[in-house]
Amino acid sequence: MPTLLSVNVGMPKDAPWEGRTVRTGVWKYPVQGPAMVRRLNIDGDGQGDTAGHGGEQRAVLVYQIQSYRHWQRHFGRADLGYGQFGENLTVDGLLDDEVCIGDRYRIGEAEFEVTQPRVTCYRVGMRFGEPELAALLVSHHRPGFYMRVLREGQVQAGDRIVRTRTGPGALSVADTDALLYLPGRDPAKLRLALNVPALSPGWQGSFRELLADADGSEPAARPAWDGFRPLRVTDVTAESTTVTSIRLADPDGSPLPAARAGQYLTLRVPTTTGPTPVRSYSLSAAPDAGSYRISVKHETQGTASGYLTTRLRPGANLQVAAPRGEFVYAEGSAPVLLVSAGIGLTPVLSMLHALADRKSEREVWWIHGARGPREHPLAAEAHDLLASLPHAHEHVFYSAAAPEERQRAHAAPGRLTKDRLIALSVPADATAYVCGPAPFMTDMRQALTEAGIDPAHIHTELFGTLAAINPGLTGQPARAPHPPQGPPGSGPLVTFARSGIAVPFDAENNHSVLELADACDVPTRWSCRTGVCHTCVTPLLSGTISYSPEPLEAPAAGEVLICCARPGTDLVLDM
Repeated sequence: MPTLLSVNVGMPKDAPWEGRTVRTGVWKYPVQGPAMVRRLNIDGDGQGDTAGHGGEQRAVLVYQIQSYRHWQRHFGRADLGYGQFGENLTVDGLLDDEVCIGDRYRIGEAEFEVTQPRVTCYRVGMRFGEPELAALLVSHHRPGFYMRVLREGQVQAGDRIVRTRTGPGALSVADTDALLYLPGRDPAKLRLALNVPALSPGWQGSFRELLADADGSEPAARPAWDGFRPLRVTDVTAESTTVTSIRLADPDGSPLPAARAGQYLTLRVPTTTGPTPVRSYSLSAAPDAGSYRISVKHETQGTASGYLTTRLRPGANLQVAAPRGEFVYAEGSAPVLLVSAGIGLTPVLSMLHALADRKSEREVWWIHGARGPREHPLAAEAHDLLASLPHAHEHVFYSAAAPEERQRAHAAPGRLTKDRLIALSVPADATAYVCGPAPFMTDMRQALTEAGIDPAHIHTELFGTLAAINPGLTGQPARAPHPPQGPPGSGPLVTFARSGIAVPFDAENNHSVLELADACDVPTRWSCRTGVCHTCVTPLLSGTISYSPEPLEAPAAGEVLICCARPGTDLVLDM
């Protein structure tokens, strides 16, 4: 009969890791005598990162002595004590390929229900001293599993473990883990998993997304071309005192591939010294006109924008990557809200072109904020497009304009704020596209949610770097991206396009592109750091890479897992 060998607890602590500090509760140690199990935890236990660990669905982590023996053989280790894998309950039996989601067990006075496999996390490897352990737990089908507490009570080493109910569907922990993290997943098993009520909500959400992809959603289209190619500048138009539009075409006169409304182009911008700046600009016109238009705001200290808005002339060639981006207009019949501030109007203007070209019958709301007419480029173009649509609403707000300027533009006074947006009484069944400064988008998302719009139907576009996801790191001061300390590396040049920095890869000090980004304080997104979870997936604009270790599942074409990628040639990454 399965038996509880050890109860292990530990409170979160700060631990040094690669020159940084990690808040973690992965250090667990055996308890002598009975321990009280409560709904959210065992007395004396805690988690450092409650976003990924702990809570009702992940109250107790279980790992088996049989897996201990497996890893002892694999690593040649004889020093593994109970709690080494961060588990609360070390057990004899309850193997991952036998225990099923929804199984219930009585241990001592307490009763539990199995909810999900262990999540991939770099901290288990940190404790163990093997950085690749998170990937190995998955590839060897030995993740361990979480349980929620159905009945509180005391447990202690030596307690027998009695199964009180078998989960519906007979979906084992190992199979569930493989469904999320390994390739070749079976849609029938995804449906089976979604019919298991005990499966934690987070895993249910992930499986719904995977099933939607498997059930006929078209896979993401590959970029229209790899890397960068030359496009001819056919027109340069000053739209306002600070914004210039640039029209790009194929040098041989062939139509350019159609883009999707809302996507952006990434350009290499010629300069006289230093690495070539790489910048991204949203398409601002009809996406399928056979040519592309971008509209660039001149930034006072901007090397790239300064060249594009003051020195670029028709006839020049620019190196351009294919249109990319997931902030794209989707067809439908519900009302659509196009909400923007400042130069954030460019991608939603492209969407407005798409609506006008299709003579859409949708209800269209154009809501824009600017300082005044001199900072409101393409206003007449947007107004004319709206006039061509049968169910259009136009609301413009000027925060620093004279009364006569507001009157000519039919603009309301003041900034476009959360309260002003709510006062417009936008339709609650709408789909919204929002672009502008980050605080503006935060306010607009909150306002639209308060107006009754489903948060899943609110889409935003951030021009800068994405917010970092660095679970467990503490005390990290915010720094602008910069070259790493010490002498430059001698490897291929790695350009982080959104961060505006390009540095040679230093193979002696960096095992991966992620480690180089960390050294440069480029905002990064990761969890496992071993090619399992895909949190670090990043668009690859140009270049080639190799993997070490190989990811368990390759990313989509045109994307790279930076946590285990090394450059083979010069790289340009959209981060």
